[in-house]
Amino acid sequence: MKNKRKEKNSKVWLPAKAAKILVLVISGILALLSLILPDIFNQSAFQMTIGEVSTQEIMAPYTLAYESEVLTEIAQQEAAANIEPIYLQTDPSIGRHQIENLRIVLYYISTIRQDAYASSEEKLADLSAIEGISFSEETTQRILSIIDSRWQAIEDEAASVLEQVMRNTIRSHSILTAKGNVPSLIDFSFPQDQAAIVIELVTPFIIPNSLYSEEQTQSARDEARLSVEPTIRSFITGEILVQRGQIIRAEDWEALDAYSLVQPENRYKEIAAAAIIVIVICLFIGFYFTRRQLGAIDDLKSIVLIALTFITFLALARFVIIDRTILPYLYPLAAFSLTLTIIFNLEIGIVFTIALGILTAYGTPSGFDLTLFYIIPSLIGMLTIGKARRIASFFGSGVSVGLAGAGIILAYRLPDSVTDWIGIATLSGASLFNGLAAASLTLLLQYVYSQLLSTTTPLQLLDTSRPDHPLLQFILRNAPGTYQHSLQVSNLAEQAAEAIGADALLVRVGAIYHDCGKALNPHFFIENQVPDQLNPHDDLDPVITAATIIKHVSDGEELARKYRLPPRIIDFIKEHHGTLLTRYQYTQALKSAAKPENVDKKLFRYPGPKPQSRETALLMLADSTEARARAKIPKDEEELRALIQKVFDFSKHEGQLDNTDLTLKDIETAADSFFKTLLGTYHPRILYPELKPSQKTDQPENSNSTTLTKKRRRRLKHD
Repeated sequence: MKNKRKEKNSKVWLPAKAAKILVLVISGILALLSLILPDIFNQSAFQMTIGEVSTQEIMAPYTLAYESEVLTEIAQQEAAANIEPIYLQTDPSIGRHQIENLRIVLYYISTIRQDAYASSEEKLADLSAIEGISFSEETTQRILSIIDSRWQAIEDEAASVLEQVMRNTIRSHSILTAKGNVPSLIDFSFPQDQAAIVIELVTPFIIPNSLYSEEQTQSARDEARLSVEPTIRSFITGEILVQRGQIIRAEDWEALDAYSLVQPENRYKEIAAAAIIVIVICLFIGFYFTRRQLGAIDDLKSIVLIALTFITFLALARFVIIDRTILPYLYPLAAFSLTLTIIFNLEIGIVFTIALGILTAYGTPSGFDLTLFYIIPSLIGMLTIGKARRIASFFGSGVSVGLAGAGIILAYRLPDSVTDWIGIATLSGASLFNGLAAASLTLLLQYVYSQLLSTTTPLQLLDTSRPDHPLLQFILRNAPGTYQHSLQVSNLAEQAAEAIGADALLVRVGAIYHDCGKALNPHFFIENQVPDQLNPHDDLDPVITAATIIKHVSDGEELARKYRLPPRIIDFIKEHHGTLLTRYQYTQALKSAAKPENVDKKLFRYPGPKPQSRETALLMLADSTEARARAKIPKDEEELRALIQKVFDFSKHEGQLDNTDLTLKDIETAADSFFKTLLGTYHPRILYPELKPSQKTDQPENSNSTTLTKKRRRRLKHD
């Protein structure tokens, strides 16, 4: 049976797959536009740069705390600037070297003074040519005119003073101070003019003897920068970010950018990042449905509807919700997840919930915790709602979504110093409202999905199966035998559906209504005929009889549409006889025909179609099995098993199960379930002894009472 379906599906595999890929690509493009267009069209964004004057007052749209790179950099610069320059230890060799240089200069001057062949002009020129020393003209004259004994004293004093100066720590910034201390170090016995010569001789040789260490200073400043903690800047809702007329500083522009209130000049990076996350999500969904064979959404109509709903939820969130403070926590995104779980299955709901939650919160200031807020409560709600057969299930699921969301809020907001208890309580209340709103919206969405996809929801089935349903009341009043037969078939088929994992509720409701068309002509069907009365079929042509019997399918379909039964229930009405023959009438026609080969089989064949699902196939098998068992009343287990097997073999032989997903294992399990159910129905009963009327009774024993007693006795025997 499955092989035939695969051969049929292989003919349309390529175009169907291409259509699904096209839907995925278009959905990805729309998802990308939903991520990037809100920022482009956001009227709250301003064209401004650092140094411009703000033309209006700008306030924080919601509470936000962020790490300020600008303020952190300023703090790091201040920490580095507070580090004093680091100098090496005093180097005595520098002082010795300078004293040696001074002695060389003094020796050179002494040589010039003692040169008897040089003129005064030449000596003055030689003194002026000494490198690194610039004597005044007055000092030069004194050096040349001073007597040797005094010059010797000047030499000694100059060397002594320089040695005293260089013994101290001298750094680049203290050079002037060291030079300024030279006069106080000269012996007070020196005349002023000779002391001036010592000063001019010593001062040029005073240099730093403690050198600046660029490497150590930079290392210390780097450590100071690293020790600075990141600066967290926070704003609450309504706090002024920039005042009107204020010059935009770097930290102001950063705050506006954190709120996405500044239109960046280059959006290529943002678009590329958004495209990457959308591609990853599309690959995730594509690979999932490639690796998993899920018949629940195998048709293109379901895929398109899911895609449209997905994009709608995403676009609404990105355009209207996500840049607000409380609205993101009010947004009932879980309604999408719950709807997919009810209409399809839990696994499909989980896949699309993960994708939608990630894209909805992507790129937002609190993206991570908002992603968890959307995904985890939705998953809990899907697990809580179960089979969604009661309104209470929806309410319970909504409460679980709200409580789980409140838990996520507490987990991420309690350690946050920015959010106070009032804010936490507000967001938690929003989460509870979110859960109830999601449950309410799910009730609406599941109805829309069921109408568009011609599927039925558990709530629709339960409402349809109520005993006070108008069509059921119509069947009960007009065809009570058919009503009882339908109940027995529903019990038989429901148990088998449970055994093979099919939709038991759908099977039960479909079985209850499968023969509703008989209520328009109840006396043409044996279960509604009174014993010992004429059978209307006895005097009719087999062709007319067959047409009347077959017509109960089309009559049932008309009644179902009149009373607005779900489309899936109508499938049970149309498919429960498949394309089988009305065998009794066909046999009668063959017997009465002069030429049996001229009897047209089409006049005795149900219009079909054959069962298209496991559920309708189970109904066909249960209907035939129950009718045959009621007619033959098997005496023991062997007869009962043989009867069931005969029904199953006949249906397979006629090809009635070819278009279903029933496996051989399913058929075996269903047959075993039928046996167990029927075994409890057609078991032997105790024949109770006849109760004789008391002699004191005034009721006469007439022939009618005797006949009634015999009928009761026969019924007891049959039971």
